[in-house]
Amino acid sequence: MGRFLPGDFDAGDPNTVGGYRAVHDRPAAFEGKDGASYSVDIVGDEVRDPRGRFGAYLIFVRWGRGNPVASGHLETDYIAFGDSADAARAELGAMRLNDAKRTLDELITAAEAPSRPWYDVMRDS
Repeated sequence: MGRFLPGDFDAGDPNTVGGYRAVHDRPAAFEGKDGASYSVDIVGDEVRDPRGRFGAYLIFVRWGRGNPVASGHLETDYIAFGDSADAARAELGAMRLNDAKRTLDELITAAEAPSRPWYDVMRDS
């Protein structure tokens, strides 16, 4: 069951992905353009490149209709980079919630697009 916790508005900017989490102690949530509920989180990984950078990306967890069970997810490519995973996550955490919602809707649109065999795609390029 849900719980109400008052936000700590000194913890960050609640209009950003990272700030929302800091203020409310939970990830931000959106209704996607497909009508499903999604929550968003930031993941940081070591990027396999010669510079040894770390990258961060958004993962959107889709929740089942009428039940609290995850029913899928969508994720972006690496969006932010830094010298550590924490630095990359902090950079991406500054993303405005409106931009995260727009990113979610773009991922939903791409996932809904009919897929074509790789050889048809290669023929077009």
